Amino acid sequence: MLDFKLEGEYIQLIALLKATNLVASGGEAQLVVLDGLVKCNGEVDLRKRLKVRRGDTVEYNGTKINVQ
Repeated sequence: MLDFKLEGEYIQLIALLKATNLVASGGEAQLVVLDGLVKCNGEVDLRKRLKVRRGDTVEYNGTKINVQ
């Protein structure tokens, strides 16, 4: 599990995947989201610009990100 400290009100899902180094690029982040490989709060979400906020949990490739 990774803990990610949010600086502002939210972070876009693809930016979060990049910021936590789970993907190498924004393009890769978009692909894994559109392929349904990312879950937000336990549900698959295909919105690459999804606003992730404090208290949300994102899962990708066996890694959970706890947004604080």
